[in-house]
Amino acid sequence: MNAPDRRTFLATAGLAAAGVAAGTASTAHAEGSTVPGAQRRAARILARIHDPRFPELRVSIADHGAVGDGVHDCTDAIRDAIETCARAGGGHVVVPPGEWLTGAVHLRDRIDLHVEEGATLRFRQEPEAYLPAVYTRYEGVECFNYSPLVYAFECRTVAVTGRGTLDGQADWTHWWDWTKGVDGGPSPQNPDIKQLLAMGDAGTPVPQRVFGAGHFLRPNMIQFYRCQDVLVEGVTVSNSPMWNIHPVLSTNVTVRGVTVDSPVGPNNDGVDPESCSYVLIQDCLFDTGDDCIAFKAGKNADGRRVGVPMEHALVERCEMRDGHGGVTLGSENSGGISDIVARHCVMDSPRLDRAIRLKSNPLRGGYLRDVLCHDITVGEVGDAVVEIALNYERVETGDFYPDVRRIEIHRVTTSAGPRAWTFIGNDANPIHDVLLSDCAFNGMTGPNEQRNIEGLVLRDVTINGQEASP
Repeated sequence: MNAPDRRTFLATAGLAAAGVAAGTASTAHAEGSTVPGAQRRAARILARIHDPRFPELRVSIADHGAVGDGVHDCTDAIRDAIETCARAGGGHVVVPPGEWLTGAVHLRDRIDLHVEEGATLRFRQEPEAYLPAVYTRYEGVECFNYSPLVYAFECRTVAVTGRGTLDGQADWTHWWDWTKGVDGGPSPQNPDIKQLLAMGDAGTPVPQRVFGAGHFLRPNMIQFYRCQDVLVEGVTVSNSPMWNIHPVLSTNVTVRGVTVDSPVGPNNDGVDPESCSYVLIQDCLFDTGDDCIAFKAGKNADGRRVGVPMEHALVERCEMRDGHGGVTLGSENSGGISDIVARHCVMDSPRLDRAIRLKSNPLRGGYLRDVLCHDITVGEVGDAVVEIALNYERVETGDFYPDVRRIEIHRVTTSAGPRAWTFIGNDANPIHDVLLSDCAFNGMTGPNEQRNIEGLVLRDVTINGQEASP
């Protein structure tokens, strides 16, 4: 399905999810007026989000010596095109049709990296192409590490757009193999992950947390770090070393009409906004081997040190196929996550484990609260339609219990799966105040799992046609 057709499908599916026929819809119902406060919350978030605007200047990487044969290294040519455009006050750095081999691409203020239809940026597979190390976050902990494949640091007005493709070229002999040991031994990345977590717990200054060369922490595909006014639109991303699109500590972020094609590979989340504010994820297609969308806010002691929440985000008219979770919060939530709205989405795959997923544990602290999901059409899931689990990675006790409350799920329908919900709080820290209303969970083959939850309310909720009770 091409991009315009897919957006038409998703828009129609979103209306269908609201229980109306496209073209004859009651606008009020499609906008969620029967869910108290839903439209007001979405409008409040949208009022603070706008697309960045760029000067008209267009600079082609081909005019700076790039060769689109998939063989010549275009890293220097792309860097020169970006520098030329930036010196002129900004604009669009154009990747024309062709196969363009490159290392790390670093963006600047007022730069739109525009990948045209028929163009593919193929990223080199050698780790040294992503050095020197840059300031980044690895799974919620700040450090210096390999550069993300496309990276923007403290930029304002920055974008990646177009109908083209960004191919990270990761595979089981490049990047992904760092997660697997040889002959059953430990994976190369595990000692580095343990060292970084220990540095975070000890409060080691970030400039001393240097990884990169000689280490095995994989970079993200696209990362915007401490940026303002960000747009990712239209492109397809695939074969990332790990997380695909990762805005961090950024404000006014829009991800629209993007295809994340990453069903193979470890930790290949689709979009992971982390400690950001005012985020819109709209009309996207996700086919991932991990979470499709995962909102995050730093991990453990280092996340609490940075102390910046993830807040004010809207997800709408997206399609989720394979993945661990469709819309997920956590597990890196130590700075707190709140005011998240997801609406008019379609999710369907036996390899989509959960449609709506909140995950944390007593090492994280922080909070997950004020979450509203409505008008979600779910076909089949592999585990539970809705999951709130505070024992992530089987951690049941600790010094930093997360606070989870005020979660609302309205008008979710499903046709197949093992269970409607899994709610697992901690013995010393229950989940609070969860409301499910007007939901129909059909084709459920097993019982729900539920413990340590207070304030669960069910209104007009059925499981296999029978009224459900708390």
